Amino acid sequence: MGDRSKKLFEEAKRYLPGGVNSPVRSFKAVGGAPLFIERGKGCKIYDVDGGEYIDYVCSWGPLILGHAHPVVVKALQQATENGTSYGAPTEKETILARLIVEAMPSLDLVRLVNSGTEAAMTAIRLARGFTRKDKIVKFDGCYHGHADSLLVKAGSGALTFGIPDSLGVPQDMARNTFSLPYNDIDLAAELLRSHGEEIAAVIVEPVAANMGVIPPCPGFLEGLRELTLRHQVLLIFDEVITGFRLAYGGAQEVYGIKPDLTCLGKIIGGGLPVGAFGGRREILERLAPVGEIYQAGTLSGNPLSMTAGIETLKMLQRPGFYRELEEKGRKLAEGLREEAQRAGVAAQVNQVSSMLTSFFTERQVVDYTSAKTSAVPKYAQFFGKMLDRGIQLAPSQFEAAFISSEHQDEDIERTIAAAKSSLEFLRGI
Repeated sequence: MGDRSKKLFEEAKRYLPGGVNSPVRSFKAVGGAPLFIERGKGCKIYDVDGGEYIDYVCSWGPLILGHAHPVVVKALQQATENGTSYGAPTEKETILARLIVEAMPSLDLVRLVNSGTEAAMTAIRLARGFTRKDKIVKFDGCYHGHADSLLVKAGSGALTFGIPDSLGVPQDMARNTFSLPYNDIDLAAELLRSHGEEIAAVIVEPVAANMGVIPPCPGFLEGLRELTLRHQVLLIFDEVITGFRLAYGGAQEVYGIKPDLTCLGKIIGGGLPVGAFGGRREILERLAPVGEIYQAGTLSGNPLSMTAGIETLKMLQRPGFYRELEEKGRKLAEGLREEAQRAGVAAQVNQVSSMLTSFFTERQVVDYTSAKTSAVPKYAQFFGKMLDRGIQLAPSQFEAAFISSEHQDEDIERTIAAAKSSLEFLRGI
């Protein structure tokens, strides 16, 4: 980290809590102080001290086309000349909504909002209003934004109500949320058998990407769909990260599951703030102004976010786009596994399409408990050594690394070479 980044971080701490506007940016989990970024282009970012890094954060996922894609930038420049916000409908809202609905057969209608948190929060409100039931089920380690009812961790017993995961979350709110181990379909079945009449919805990341990349075990998602249908509980897929990343139709296309409601974000804004939720017509038409469940947003459907999203989704439809992206993910994951084996470092590399995470453990990582018991300090050391070699990974063990269409073979090869020397350093730790 250069001197200018250090000075900027100290200055930021005078005005921002912890010097950041989102906790993971602080590098607290990996040590040191964050890089301050000046610009990004393609698969690389450049800090204020002139450092160049191959970027696998990709703004936490939305930059599937890389930084400052010329098509997106040109469209945004033109859109800005017409104004940045109107507080009134625009045609672009309908165009983006149509693209989303056409991509995902589970969606009849979609509402555009400003963030993934807002999408998940409102999808749960909608589920509660539609079913006239109050309780929800989530899974340990899955993150659905910072709304009160979702900042809940498992209680003292797996089938007890959750407890607040943050100060400021009322205990009464947490009592309406169950939190279960991810990938445990038997426990989910037991809970729905005993409490199904009280539960409005089960919300799940179909591929958990907020505790490191953890795929669903065979039968887990299928089991949730069968159980929720049997007990008249809505199934919500939080595809804020996986939507338009694993496939054009998201994880639900990959795994062949049709949820009742879907939360989206990240990619559909092409790098600008956005979120969305959608689902069956009979559910979505309970929203105001046609229904009695309220939701609103002054900047929802912002013309700049719509512009970036439209141009991004159009480019994602290119034949072979996702096949090429997945091949890059496979190549990087295999390279990391091979170098870890050569260095004699116990490691698991979980990869789903263009998302991956390295866990320093001998055991397969399938849930939050196994993710937490991996060698987190080793990840912090690995992160620092990779950063020294010009590779920017997620500054937390429990976040995904993302690959964009701008990452080329030589970038993957350079990353694997950096991992080789970084892993050799870890051998003695």
